[in-house]
This record gives sequence, C-alpha cells and structure tokens, in this order.
Amino acid sequence: MSTIPPEMVVKNRFLGFLIWQSIPSSAIFFLFKTFISTITTSTSTSSRTSSSRSRSRNLLLSCVPSLITLFNFFTFHLSQLLFSASLSLVSSPHPHRPAHPFELILGLVRFLLVSGSSASVSADFRSGAKVSLSFVLFVAACAISGCLGMVSICWVKPNDFYVEWLIRGLVIGLLYGLVYIYKRRWVLEFPIIQRPPFFSFKMGLPSATTRALKLSGVAYLFSAVLGAILPDEFKSQATVKKFIAEQIIFFIGSFALILCWELSHHLHRVLHTKRFMFAPPKGSAAAETNPSEDLLAALEESNPSSLLRYLAYLDLCMVCENNVDTWRRAAFFEETGETYKRVTAVCLRPLEELASKLAEGLESNVDKTSHLSNQLLALSDSHVESKYSKLLNNFQLYAWCARTVGSLTAHSHGEDRFGVAQLSGSNAAVISTLLSCLLAVEALMGKKTNIQSAPHLMGPAGIKWATLSTGRVEVAVAKKRGGPLYLKAYAIADVLRTSIYHVVSAFHDEMLKSAKLGLLEKDWIISGKPLFGSRELLLHKLRLFLDFRAN
Repeated sequence: MSTIPPEMVVKNRFLGFLIWQSIPSSAIFFLFKTFISTITTSTSTSSRTSSSRSRSRNLLLSCVPSLITLFNFFTFHLSQLLFSASLSLVSSPHPHRPAHPFELILGLVRFLLVSGSSASVSADFRSGAKVSLSFVLFVAACAISGCLGMVSICWVKPNDFYVEWLIRGLVIGLLYGLVYIYKRRWVLEFPIIQRPPFFSFKMGLPSATTRALKLSGVAYLFSAVLGAILPDEFKSQATVKKFIAEQIIFFIGSFALILCWELSHHLHRVLHTKRFMFAPPKGSAAAETNPSEDLLAALEESNPSSLLRYLAYLDLCMVCENNVDTWRRAAFFEETGETYKRVTAVCLRPLEELASKLAEGLESNVDKTSHLSNQLLALSDSHVESKYSKLLNNFQLYAWCARTVGSLTAHSHGEDRFGVAQLSGSNAAVISTLLSCLLAVEALMGKKTNIQSAPHLMGPAGIKWATLSTGRVEVAVAKKRGGPLYLKAYAIADVLRTSIYHVVSAFHDEMLKSAKLGLLEKDWIISGKPLFGSRELLLHKLRLFLDFRAN
C-alpha cells in the first residue's frame, strides 16, 4: 500500500526500471569484456616481435586499453538506455493492431487529397498508424543499440577496430527487433500468481539465457553470411588463428548483447506487471471515508488501453477474490449502493462490448447465408481469424472482469449487509451479462445454442412441446478444434463458466427456491433484451448451471 498518486505509478516504475536494468548490464559487460580482453591479449602475444622499438611502443600503448574500456562502458550503457527507452515505448498490456502497409498508403493519400485535414482519416487508422510507427522506431532503436553494443563489447585495442562489427551489430539489432515484434513479445502479460519482484526476476533467468543463446546463434549465422559478402576494406586481414579468435569474440559479444536485451525485457515485464494497491494507507482519514475513490478514478478516467487501467483491474480482481484486504471489499457494499454499482459497471462494460460485437458479427454471417437453410456455412479460418481475433486477444482483461463480478457477487451473499447487490439489480445484470457472453463465445466455437432439449419443456408423457423460434440464438460458427481462435474462445468460455458457477454455488439454495416458485427468471435475468440470445435461452442455461450440467 502506498501514498503515490495513481498517475505517477507508471512513471515511477519506468524510472525504477531504467535504474535496475543497469545492474545486470554492468555485470554482463565486465564479465564478458574481461573474457574477450583475455582472448585478444593471448592472440596478440604470439605475434609480437622482440625488438626494443616494438617493446617501447607496446609499453606506451599499455595505458590506452583502460581508456577504451571506460569509453566502451559508457557507450554500452548508452545502447542499453536506448533499448530500454524504446522497450517502454512499444510495450502495452493492450494487444494493439498495427495498420497494414496498404492501409497506411491509402490513409496517407486520403490525408493529402482532402486538404490535409485530420478529419479525413478515421480514429482506427490513426491508432494503427501510431502503433506501426512505434514498431518502426523500436526496430531502428534495436539496430542502433546493436551497433553501439557490439563495438563496446568487442573493441579492446585501438588498432583492432573493424567496421565489420558495426555492420554485424546492425544486423543483430534488426533481427532481434523484427523477431520481438513478430512474436508479440511487446504485449505485457500479467502473471497469474503475484510473486516478489526479485523472485520473479530470478525465476526468469534460465529461460532468458536459453533464449539469448538461441538468438545469438541465429544472429551469428546471418551476420556471418553478410560478413562474407562485405568488401575487403571492411574486413580484417588476419591469419587463420586470429580469424578464429575474432569469430569467437564476435559470438561472445553477440551473446552478451542479446542476453542484456533479454534480461531488460524480463525485468521490464516483472516491474510493470507487479500489483499496485489503489488504496490509501489503512487507518488514515481517506481509508475511513472513501477508500475506493483512487481505484474507481483509475478505472473510469484513465485511457482504456493504458497500463494504469490494467493495474487497476488487477488490483480490483485480487481484492474481490482474496480475503487479505477485506476492509476494502467491505467498502464496496456501502449503504447508498453507488460504489457497488460503479464497480460492477466498469467490470461488465468490457464483457458487454465483447458479447455485442460477437452478436453483431454472427448475425451478419446469418444474413449472408441462404434463406433455404438454417445452417451456417463454414467460414474459412483466415476470414474468421481476421474478424474475431482482435476481440479475443484481450483475454486477461475479460478474465479479470468475469472473475471480479463473479467473486464480488458471491461474496455479497454473506457480506452485503444492506442488500445493495440485490436492490440495485446488479445480480441480474451480472448473471445475464455472463450468460450472454458465454453463449456468444460458445456460438463462435461452433457449439449449437438452442433450447429444444430443455428438460422443463418436456411433457409428463415425455412429449417435447413446441418452442418459439429463438432466431439469433441458433447462430453457430463452425471452427476447427485446436485452431488459435478456438483455443482463445475456449479459454474465455472456461473463465466465464467458472465465474457463473461461483455465483450459483453461493446462491444455490435461493435459486432453487426461486425456480420452484417460478421466480428464477424475474430474480436473475434482466427484463430487457439480452445482449445475445433470448431470455428463455438465458433461463435455460442458468438451469443447466443449477443442475451442474453446464459444460
């Protein structure tokens, strides 16, 4: 718990990251620099002449390597500072989508033709162009950092400087930056279990070292091919023994450089995904009057894709799920009910947007199919991927929201002294939103969603009564099991299902009693039109959860 203003959280973590990343970088620099200096000294010793003139010249230059090492130390940290700054520029918890090169060209032409007005381009294009520009700047920063870092590690003596090091460092930086962007490593993934920063950093050292060893091997092969085609004036003219020593030095230098980048990336993720408690110190006046104001301000007023909002969602989820900060959770159930409604609203909003967009997309697919058949044509993987992958990429936010409202609603059964959860209608809104979102995700997975086989629609003689047309709830998109989109949808559906079971387990007796009296739909389903499906379908799905048969 801290008194730091919420708006300063990200800035302080960035400054702390710049300070802490210098420690492993300095250790790696001196360790590998000493090793490379030993190799260089042993190689040059065998080629020395025994003349007095040559000995005096070597004695005169004996103090120069110390100055070169000092200069290399500052340039190496400058390269790491450039990489760290670009890393913080491109990293984001929200999986942004960059603009396609063809879209950039069309947007630029449209901007130039329509009198240079910014209103001629859409907001999506501007955001995509900013993401693309940040990617380009990151790759360029990696290239410059590679040039400076490679020379700083490999250069030991004044007469052993080669332009080839600059070119190879440039290739390593370009290769690393492109792989980093392609693998989407710029997306900040929050760990499921929050550990102390030092322990989390220590746990990632083996994987970072292994990845650096693999990348340095690949980078060495690429740069070696490039070095073979360089003009002779850019390469060193040396004997076979010295050539082998130079290749060993270059491989060691590339490994040290990439290892520093990997450790910086790992440290950046550890420090920026650590939980921050948006609450005043316990026992202070603010904690007694309104302890939730900082948290709600971060959730409602910050940028939807900013790190600050994601940290606020993480803190809210841990408060609602765990029993450590029960005084903060108890403040949500204050007598007026305004705080509880604001908390549930900020958590239901992303789930409502997901269900609405899925419903809109699935309905548009139905309109395109033949009216002679009620079955949807199977969509190609590329078409479905491009249409829905952007919605499902933000899994960690959907998971936090579903877990938060599920846990908070379940805890309201025993902690809500004023009954604000029930009186405000939040219970029905939570269950309806979770069920609608689950039905939409299951439809995307290809699961047929209808109520034709509902047990409560069977007559006493086993006759199935006719049901009303469910319209849009029979939408289903055929998807290949094991595909990337199916796996994302399956993970989201699992979290939604778990959250619903959490609520049903807490209110199981009350729900069964309402079901016997015919009040289950009135108490737990909203009166308006659901985001996906119908009220009958939501009620049928809720009955399956009551019977613990929803899967």
